[in-house]
Amino acid sequence: MTIPLACQEQLLPGADLIAKHALAASLGFAGIELRGRGEMSFARRLPELRRARAAGVVMPTVCVEMDHFIGDFDPTRSADAVRNLRSQLTVIAELGGLGAITPAAWGMFSRRLPPFEPPRPPAADRRVLVDALGTLGEHARAEGVTLFLEPLNRYEDHMVNRLDEAVALCAAVGLPSVRVVADTFHMNIEEDDVQAALRAAAPYLGHVQVSDSNRCQPGAGHLDWRALARTLLDIGYPGWLAVECRLRGEPVQALQQAATVLRHAQPKRLPA
Repeated sequence: MTIPLACQEQLLPGADLIAKHALAASLGFAGIELRGRGEMSFARRLPELRRARAAGVVMPTVCVEMDHFIGDFDPTRSADAVRNLRSQLTVIAELGGLGAITPAAWGMFSRRLPPFEPPRPPAADRRVLVDALGTLGEHARAEGVTLFLEPLNRYEDHMVNRLDEAVALCAAVGLPSVRVVADTFHMNIEEDDVQAALRAAAPYLGHVQVSDSNRCQPGAGHLDWRALARTLLDIGYPGWLAVECRLRGEPVQALQQAATVLRHAQPKRLPA
């Protein structure tokens, strides 16, 4: 048993998703993780995405890429993020994918930078997130897909930094359609013990994004990829490893390095 590899679309050279997928497959990737921008633009890509699916392109997930998110301090912007994510969940369901990925927020506030104290207290943060996750989780369940909540490091978000914090929110929502994303870059900053954090989050772990300790491709930093793969296989992780990183060096060679490192990290196991 091996964990399939995906690569985010913006990292792959190519004129369209069909060309990108051909390159990805030649490097050892089985799928492409899409990016979902705001203003309902992901739904407007449906003709392109349908052509890609018909051509055999595998698109398991979409990662939201906007300037506002479900935990925004402005209720109007938070509601717009929910609206866009609902649409992304519907589209990824049509494509036969697994679900959509979002953080609570990105770049909105950090307790590590001035003014240090956010304008909304933690209890209100939690209410906003639980309400948004509940709304999106119900929609995801109806569509047969999953909403994945991604913790970010303390410099990029102040609300959800560790896997256990994301798990607590998922548990509060209480829907099987709301699960956690583990991102190795953020975990490298926030988790005391990466492997222990993964094991503790196992019942809620739905997706894993990978980059090395320096945010570059796997193999360009100092993370222990064998330990990560062994832990994921031990806990029966059912999902993908999606490369989300900066590329150091020539792009195709960097992606080849990432795929090789991730494949070789996985222990060889005979099928049961």
